[in-house]
Amino acid sequence: MKKSKVFLLVAVGLLSVGVLTACSSSSKTSGKTYNYVYGGDPATLDYVSTNKKNMTTAVSNGVDGLFENDQYGNLKPSVAENWSVSQDGLTYTYKIRKGVKWYTSDGEEYANVTAKDFVTGLKHAADTNSEAIYLLQNSVKGLNDYLSGANKDFSNVGIKAVDDYTLQYTLSQPEPYWNSKLTYSVTWPVNAGFLKSKGKDFGKSTDPTSILYNGPYLLKALTTKSSIEFTKNENYWDKDNVYFDNIKLTYDDGSDQESLERKFTDGVYTLARLFPNSSNYSKVSKKYKDNIYTTQPAASVEGVGINIDRQTYNNTSKENDQQKSSTKAALLNKDFRQSLGFAIDRTNYAAQLNGKESANTAVRNIFVKPDFVQADGKDFGTMVMDQLPAYGDEWSGVNLADSQDGLYNPEKAKAEFAKAKEALQAEGVQFPIHLDVPVNQTSKIFVNQVQSLKQSIEATLGKENVVIDIHQLSADDFYNITYYASNAAAEDWDLSVGVAWEPDYLDPSTYLDVLKTTSSENTKSFMGYDNPNSQAVEKVGLKEYDQLVEDASKETTDLTRRYEKYAKAQAWLTDSALYLPTTAYSGAATVVSRIQPFSGAYAQAGDKGSTYYFKYIKSQDDIVTKKQYDSAYKDWLKEKAKSNDKAQKDLAKHVK
Repeated sequence: MKKSKVFLLVAVGLLSVGVLTACSSSSKTSGKTYNYVYGGDPATLDYVSTNKKNMTTAVSNGVDGLFENDQYGNLKPSVAENWSVSQDGLTYTYKIRKGVKWYTSDGEEYANVTAKDFVTGLKHAADTNSEAIYLLQNSVKGLNDYLSGANKDFSNVGIKAVDDYTLQYTLSQPEPYWNSKLTYSVTWPVNAGFLKSKGKDFGKSTDPTSILYNGPYLLKALTTKSSIEFTKNENYWDKDNVYFDNIKLTYDDGSDQESLERKFTDGVYTLARLFPNSSNYSKVSKKYKDNIYTTQPAASVEGVGINIDRQTYNNTSKENDQQKSSTKAALLNKDFRQSLGFAIDRTNYAAQLNGKESANTAVRNIFVKPDFVQADGKDFGTMVMDQLPAYGDEWSGVNLADSQDGLYNPEKAKAEFAKAKEALQAEGVQFPIHLDVPVNQTSKIFVNQVQSLKQSIEATLGKENVVIDIHQLSADDFYNITYYASNAAAEDWDLSVGVAWEPDYLDPSTYLDVLKTTSSENTKSFMGYDNPNSQAVEKVGLKEYDQLVEDASKETTDLTRRYEKYAKAQAWLTDSALYLPTTAYSGAATVVSRIQPFSGAYAQAGDKGSTYYFKYIKSQDDIVTKKQYDSAYKDWLKEKAKSNDKAQKDLAKHVK
């Protein structure tokens, strides 16, 4: 899973734009060349061994897997021409499209793409202990045994080439969302002969010749901290859906956010993220008054992590052990945590990046995106809202939908705090409670967001009760106690702002499994612990959460029932207030563009969505107007509902 503990807000100008629509071209080249920016160089081009975003930027356009996404978020056969699944949901058979070929970076034909290439790809992923192998190890039959060494013969793993153009996966248990995993690079094909010829140089980071290509573009050049260049694969099997002849991404560290608009105005870029709080925004907004619009929030989420088992105090304003123990006791109290959740003004928090007018669009209220999945006429968020009132009157009437602050409620915050204070004082806790919050001092936006958090919590609960102590640190010091902390003991904070997650596949488990007590690499970042049997875990009842998630995972045939069970787990998590969502991690950005709205592929998970994926995207000569974007969005929503419904009904045709 592409976890980002704290996103680097100094570079958010270019990172978020890519996630929003990945749409940019040069008006000077009549839509034939796409020019924009990228924010980080890939450490490797070995696409099955890594799942880092920087690799995706460089490779996702060059290599196709079995599936891709259409513009409405439906899975669409790519290298797989068609597919079928057995009645028991365990055996998936894919017919490989004939005529798909491997090419070198110079466009020379190398070999046909065959079923064997997918077997080679998975074996290479397993042998290199791919960063993304966890996506498959409990899914593909026998893969876990191969990874552990219990079985050393890969032919016993549940993937095989039945013939040159027939690939078969055998799963350990039914996974109705299995195909959505196949848009990830860890499942993409690798040619065995080429892999052997390259040896350790396969996927060498700055060498386009170190991999083969079967996708819409060929990687032509990659210069560290300079540029990434692609050219259209003229022999691509689906080249009629590739509208740019060339792509050039120029390195940008995000330090000059206003440069995006300047280069858009100069005709270099046809997309620019705008920053409503920047010094020149009033001038820009007048210039583009009819053209500025806000994109939709993505599926990723960011929020406030709560450290329930803090062990280190190198960065603290606490003056004695009594203050430390009081804070620990408070954070283990559910009513206290709920009071924090109801006290956060998420709209104002989002406004520090998005501006006041677009702030609401970015607000997220629950961990799983509310419309991430749907069943029986309800989206996931509605299912959660049906469950929540059983946990207490404070949840009655709470709206969890995106793009509105359904949780900020000072009266509820005060009521929950009053209950917490009474119980905590009986335990000997002294007030005010001091909460240490670190922040990267080099990011002005990040600092402003943390200050917004401090302002709304202290104003609601009173400084005599809660004090937010902000610690502005250098980038290195900040990341060493948060994102790069080696273990829970090194997580030196009470609240960690910007703890983020992106989904891997189309099922609620891709979010909710992250916070199971056995997921120590993630629980240390989200809740400050890595021991599933600690007293803190027992105190907050996380084993109950484990059981709810485990129970949901066992329902593999009835999707409505499965989602309802996961909604129950999300309801428990929301009520626990152990993680406090604030905003969508990406999307919801203010932009100007010359890209036809909603022309690109759309995905909430996987590597074949709109993030730096250029197939299907079309440019236009005129700058998009807000009116045009809003109209296109309404039409897209209608067509998406029809398309998604048809796709669901068509699934039955693949069961054999």
